[in-house]
Amino acid sequence: MSVYKNDDPQYFKLALDSIINQTIQPSEIIVVVDGPILSEMADILTEYKSKCEFFKPIYLERNSGLGNALRMAVEASSYELIARMDSDDISLPDRFEKQIKCFEQDDNLSLLGGNISEFVGDEKNIIDIKAVPTDDKKIRHYLKRRCPFNHMTVMLKKSDVLKAGNYKEWFQDEDYYLWIRMYETGCCFRNLPEILVNVRTGMDMYKRRGGMKYFKSEVKIQKYMFDRKIINFVRYACNVGIRFVVQILMPNNLRGYVYKYFARENPVDL
Repeated sequence: MSVYKNDDPQYFKLALDSIINQTIQPSEIIVVVDGPILSEMADILTEYKSKCEFFKPIYLERNSGLGNALRMAVEASSYELIARMDSDDISLPDRFEKQIKCFEQDDNLSLLGGNISEFVGDEKNIIDIKAVPTDDKKIRHYLKRRCPFNHMTVMLKKSDVLKAGNYKEWFQDEDYYLWIRMYETGCCFRNLPEILVNVRTGMDMYKRRGGMKYFKSEVKIQKYMFDRKIINFVRYACNVGIRFVVQILMPNNLRGYVYKYFARENPVDL
């Protein structure tokens, strides 16, 4: 997990509690503090450090970006299985139990994610469910069009992440870039067909998925796949064209509608 100055302290505390209160408790919790933070956030870190012996904060003097922060977290991990978590989301109590069981049953598995529910305000106010492809074949096909994992749900093998080069800084796409490189090294992928994390959402999320900077980042990802012969020119052109329309031409409210009803594996209207 990574936190920085704009993260909400109370949301962060709820996120931490959802990890600590798992049916299988984590052996360690690594939080990379990415630069200066609010005093309230610092107090929460001190509180959890004093009451949880497995709580392990890593402090960076300057903000280095999510990709760099996650790379440090992976390198600092003492264990082979690493669960990713965002600082304002809520993991379901049996998330780790379900994921660990899958890794115990399949030695070849490298990365395991799952579905998310999206809520506004109160956790019970679920407005949508984001489902993703489940088996390795479908995931590898989907990866050539869009990111096939909900990042905050994934559990990964440290050795396979390091083999692929670990997380690297890539604006808004540090996860997708890692999955592509893990694809290249032959990693085995899977998503559970059930909700693992409740995720906070709102108009800000759709703002982050638009704009020229995000579009350029996405184009670079597509160019990387094209240069590595993961996708052909037709798929590259289609991927870039769709992103230009959605991320540059569309207003935020319409972009949100498109993501909800057309850019999901299995859209669900609740």
